[in-house]
Amino acid sequence: MFQLQQANEATVNSNGGAVQTPASAKPVVKLDAVEILAAVGEAFYHWSIGSDTLTWSANARDVLLVRGSETISTGRAYAQLIEADNDAAPGRFDAIMQSVERDEGHGVFYRLQYCLRPDPGAETRLWIEDTGRWFAGSDGRPARAHGIVRVINERHEQERRLGYLARCDGLTGELNRHALVDVLEKTLDDAIRFRSSCGFLLVAIDNLARVNESYGFDVADEVIGAVAKRIRGRMRGKDTLGRYAGNKFGIVLTDCTPDDMAIAADRLLAGVRDDMVPTGAGPVAATVTIGGVTAPRHARSVADVLGRAQEALDAAKAKRRGSFLAYQPSIERETLRRDNVRATDEIVAALNERRIFLAYETVAAAGDRRPAFYECLMRVRRADGGLVGANDIVPVAERLGLVRLIDRRVLELVIDELAAASALQASVNVSSASTADPDWWAELALLLGAHAGVAERLIVEITESAAIHDIDETRGFVARIKDLGCRIAIDDFGAGYTSFRNLRKLGVDIVKIDGAFVQNLIRSEDDRAFVRTLIDLAKRLKLATVAEWVKDEPTAKTLAAWGCDYLQGALVGIASTERPWTTGLAQVI
Repeated sequence: MFQLQQANEATVNSNGGAVQTPASAKPVVKLDAVEILAAVGEAFYHWSIGSDTLTWSANARDVLLVRGSETISTGRAYAQLIEADNDAAPGRFDAIMQSVERDEGHGVFYRLQYCLRPDPGAETRLWIEDTGRWFAGSDGRPARAHGIVRVINERHEQERRLGYLARCDGLTGELNRHALVDVLEKTLDDAIRFRSSCGFLLVAIDNLARVNESYGFDVADEVIGAVAKRIRGRMRGKDTLGRYAGNKFGIVLTDCTPDDMAIAADRLLAGVRDDMVPTGAGPVAATVTIGGVTAPRHARSVADVLGRAQEALDAAKAKRRGSFLAYQPSIERETLRRDNVRATDEIVAALNERRIFLAYETVAAAGDRRPAFYECLMRVRRADGGLVGANDIVPVAERLGLVRLIDRRVLELVIDELAAASALQASVNVSSASTADPDWWAELALLLGAHAGVAERLIVEITESAAIHDIDETRGFVARIKDLGCRIAIDDFGAGYTSFRNLRKLGVDIVKIDGAFVQNLIRSEDDRAFVRTLIDLAKRLKLATVAEWVKDEPTAKTLAAWGCDYLQGALVGIASTERPWTTGLAQVI
C-alpha cells in the first residue's frame, strides 16, 4: 500500500497544546497501485533473469486470464504462452538478451507487442504491450528487469484494420492501387534481374456507369465485388490481383510469356461474361475489357507498364468491348508521343514569351462589300521566326489540354484591340473547353469591366459541333455571353447538322455558314438548296448570316441575291497581321 500525504502548516496554541489543522488543509490521500492497475487492465512484474523467477503484482492472473500463478512464475513458462506469429515482435527474453544496447547505470528501455494465449486449450487470445527496463549485472549482461504488461486487444484490432485499409480495397478485399504497384515494381525488378518475363493486365468492367444510372451505386458495388471474386477464382496462385481504379483491376502475372498472358486474359473474359451477376436488383450482365503488356520486353519501368497497359485497354475498347488486346510497339504512336511533347513545349514557350498574336480577316457586307467586322485569328510565331496558324495549333492544344490557356491569351489581345480602336468591331473564337472554364469567364468579365463600351463591339464565336454536344449547356453559355453585353455567332454551321429547331433554341445572333457548302455553290445543286434554305430560315428567325470561304464574284452575287448579310473569304480579304481598320473602320451591324 502506497501512501501520499499533503504537508500542511500547523498552528500551535498558547499553552503548547494540540495542533490545529487549518480548514483549508487537504486530507491524506492513499493510493493502492494494484487496485489502480487492475482498474486499467495492467499488471507489473519483476524478473530475476539468473533464476528465471517472475514476480507479479497480485492482479496479474485477472489481467492475463491465466488459471494459476505457476503458468507465469518463470520467464520460460510465460514464454510458452506466447503464440508464434510472424507479424508479432519477439518475446521479452529475445528483446532483452539480444539487445545491442548497454546499461549505463539507468537500465535499458524496451517495449514490445506479442499475442498471449492464456489457456492453450481455449481460443482466447490477448494482445499484450510489454513495457519495461532491464538492468545489467556485474558482468554487463542483463540480470534483472521490471515492467508493466497491458492488454491492448482493441488498439491492436484498430491498428490491424488501419494496416489493412492502407494496403487493401475496402469493397473487394483485394490490394489497393498503391500496394498493387509495389508488387508490380518488385516483380518487374526480379524479371529484369533474372532475365525472365512478367505481365500486367488492366481489366475494366464495361458500362459500369450505366449500371450506376440504371440501378444505383449499391448495385454497381455488388457488380464490382462479384467481378473481383470471379477474377480471383480464375487466376494462378502465384499472380497478384488489386483494384486499380473505380472500375478497373490490375493483375501482376509472374513468370509470364505473351502466350501465357493471352491465355490468362481469355480465361478471365469467359469467367466474367458466362454468368449473370446476382444483385439486390436482380441479375445484371457484366463483361470486361482487358489490355495487357509483357515486361521487360515492352516496358522497363512501372510507369511504362501502367501507361502501355492503359493504351492497350483503350485500343481494345475502341475495337470491341469485351475483348483483350496486348500492347504492341508502334512507330507512329511513338512519333506522335514525341510530337506531343515537342508541341507542348512549343505552345508553353510561345505563351510565356508572348509569341502569340492576331491575324485579322474581313467580314464584309454582301451588298456594298464594306467591312462590317473582323474575325481575329490566332497565330504563333515560332522561335525560328516562322508562323503557325490556328488550324495547326488548336487541334494539338485541345488534345494536350492547353487550348484554354491559348483562348485566354487571345481574348486579352482582342479586347486590347477593341479598347484601342473605339469604332472597331471584332469576333473571337472560343473552344468548347473554355465555355465551361471559370478562369476564361473570370478573364472575360474582368476585361469587359475594365474597358467600357467594348462588350457591345465583341462577337464571341462557337463552332456548331461544340454547340450540339450539349444544347442546354450551350444555351446557358449563350445567355451568359449576352448578359455581359456581347453578341454571339455559331461558326461552321451545317458541319454538325444542327436541326432548325435547335438553332432557334440556342438564341444566337449570327449564323456563319460552313465554307464547305459555299465554295462549290455555283456547281453543286445540293449546296445551293441547303444554303438558300438556311438563309431563308435565318431571316425568319431574325438572325444575321455570314457565308464563309467566298472566293469568286458569281458566288458573292448569288448569296447577296438570296439575302445573305455578310461575306467572308478570299474575295473580300484574306487573313492579315496588318490592322485593316486603320484605313477603313467597320460599320455597325
